[in-house]
Amino acid sequence: MYIILPQKYALVSGRFLIQKDFQFFILLLKVTGLLILEDEQLKKLASRQGAMIVAPNHLALWDVVYIVAEVPALICIMKESILKNPLFGGQAGRLAGYIPVNSISQMIKLAKQCLVNNDQLLIFPEGTRTKTDAQWLNPIQGGVALLAKQTSVPVIPVFIRSNSRFFEKGWPLYKKPEFPLKLSINVAEPVFMQQSETTQEFVQRLQKIYIDELSRPHPLRRAPKQ
Repeated sequence: MYIILPQKYALVSGRFLIQKDFQFFILLLKVTGLLILEDEQLKKLASRQGAMIVAPNHLALWDVVYIVAEVPALICIMKESILKNPLFGGQAGRLAGYIPVNSISQMIKLAKQCLVNNDQLLIFPEGTRTKTDAQWLNPIQGGVALLAKQTSVPVIPVFIRSNSRFFEKGWPLYKKPEFPLKLSINVAEPVFMQQSETTQEFVQRLQKIYIDELSRPHPLRRAPKQ
């Protein structure tokens, strides 16, 4: 499809196929009683028009599945090794136009061009999955602030909570979680970089937004590691 379709139609086709794959996967988890998912706010995000940076905290390996299943127009920034995977890379890398992380400068350049073209970007501001010893999330990296500064597009914080640390960074692949997995996904108001604000100040403001939200009382608030 990548070879025979014009780029415009290839991108639409790739994102549609990935969305349907992810939706089917989530449906299987729900039907079998393995997953309880609250994502009503995320569904509303899919109707938002114009360029934006969707920025979830990164609890687990499959966070992207839940986000893209509801917001398929997002261009994901992913590890190059994943995009080169023969089972997944063909769809994500070529058809959907996802951005590989092989160098920070190249990634920023490609991501900026997407936003200038009025596309919507998915980036995990922590840079990697939340570490085991982190209370709420890892320190936010400067890439999201740099993109916001260079493009003036809004950053949409997304808060993912779970009753489990399944597939977090360092989770052994052989270790089973307790089912059902419970996830809650909430969406915050858009955050714009102010003209007088530095990228460092913006990162600090974003960090506070995430910590204030993730630390408040909630049935799925992150518990200390046992």
